[in-house]
Amino acid sequence: MMTSLKQVIYVISLLTSSSICFADDINVAVAGNFLKPLKVLSTQFELATGHKLLISVGSTGKLFTQITHGAPFEIFLAADQIRPAKLVQQQLADKDSQFTYAKGKLALWSQEPELIDQAGNRLKSSNLIHLAIANPKIAPYGEQAIQVLKHLGLYPQLKDKLLYGQNVGQVFQYVSSGNVRQGIIPLSQVTHNGIITSGSAWIIPSAFYQSIKQDAVLLNQGKSNPAAQVFLEYLKSPEALNIIRSFGYEVSPHA
Repeated sequence: MMTSLKQVIYVISLLTSSSICFADDINVAVAGNFLKPLKVLSTQFELATGHKLLISVGSTGKLFTQITHGAPFEIFLAADQIRPAKLVQQQLADKDSQFTYAKGKLALWSQEPELIDQAGNRLKSSNLIHLAIANPKIAPYGEQAIQVLKHLGLYPQLKDKLLYGQNVGQVFQYVSSGNVRQGIIPLSQVTHNGIITSGSAWIIPSAFYQSIKQDAVLLNQGKSNPAAQVFLEYLKSPEALNIIRSFGYEVSPHA
């Protein structure tokens, strides 16, 4: 008997070209915050279909620029809604394919087990030398980190202590290596199944920043690859939503 995942893929395959019976590669550009769940999703998807994801990771802003300059990506998994919408406006992506695949959360995190308390008081500490965040000009999670600091009234005193990473992966490396003691990062970087996997963290209340809605879109390069369309449908399946949720994201069922 087929698993529910295989049933989802089977139904989708009946609705698309018969060419997906053959294993295809799918070029996916993904924002750094979603790399961990995407690797799990990729494994499950390949087991069920034979199709393989070729993953390119970076900041949403840099990936957007690469796409506008002709990078051969077929799917874009952004960390915002703005860039996918701009690609649709520029006729570089399929309007009907755009949807929100996850809603992200922020955490103040340190590799040190006892450094961060559950109220985020570390941000107010006079001992705070540097705070790592993603570059707000190209990474939505960095932009939202600035919103958190402004909400708390701490931005004026911390702005000169900010250390910017080019993407959330680099911020995570800064902190996990011990070069910086704390950083504001996507919760997905340090949680799985509701457990902080290392160090100490404060899950920042969502009221402190604008909702981080992350949209997927089928790029023009992917319109001729039925496997790319199948993967986007898979992202909406209950199995995929459960995986995404396990990394600390909010998800909504898709009609």
